Amino acid sequence: MTTDPNPVAGVSVPDTKLAREATELVRDTTSDLVYHHSRRVYLFGALQGRNRDLSFDPELLYFGAMFHDLGLSERFHSSGRRFEVDGADEARRFLRAHEVPEDSIRRVWTAIALHTTPGIPQFMEPEVALVTAGVEYDVLGIGYDDISAEDRSHIVALHPRPDFKNQILGAFTDGISPKPETTFGNVKADVLEHYVPGFERGDFVRTILDSPWPE
Repeated sequence: MTTDPNPVAGVSVPDTKLAREATELVRDTTSDLVYHHSRRVYLFGALQGRNRDLSFDPELLYFGAMFHDLGLSERFHSSGRRFEVDGADEARRFLRAHEVPEDSIRRVWTAIALHTTPGIPQFMEPEVALVTAGVEYDVLGIGYDDISAEDRSHIVALHPRPDFKNQILGAFTDGISPKPETTFGNVKADVLEHYVPGFERGDFVRTILDSPWPE
């Protein structure tokens, strides 16, 4: 596989025609915030893969990382679906249009769809596990000391994080608040509870007790 001749923190970025097209698509349809975050997710995910001695397909990991937040875009605000599914479906459409094998597409779709569902991806294929690992590293700081300060600084210098904590929370709020029902049972309900006045999170227990079943 063709890779960038200038690795970042020892990680080579896929430089195939398909990877370049994916990069251009994300660059053209998302903000600088999402673009740089997505690139960091790939780099941090790949480093965590090295730390965990996982064998993974760098190109599939790259697609998962680059498309994982595409569903936050304004064009999906009225989809009525979780943003993770919107992003996963966009990745699937892109990869099918380029005749990528279905098993590879399945891995990318699953990696994106599950990246906000902690406790599951780590037990799945490496590409699925490492997209989540990259997201958790960049957004939550999970495993922060697993990556050296030197590697971390190199990546952030190339893909900066100005006011990232507040900026990414704003992007989550903008992307999800038009469809608050999609946060039931997932971590993004926390975001709307903090930033959307009047938001009421779904209650799993209340849903069971109020169901139409008589028993």
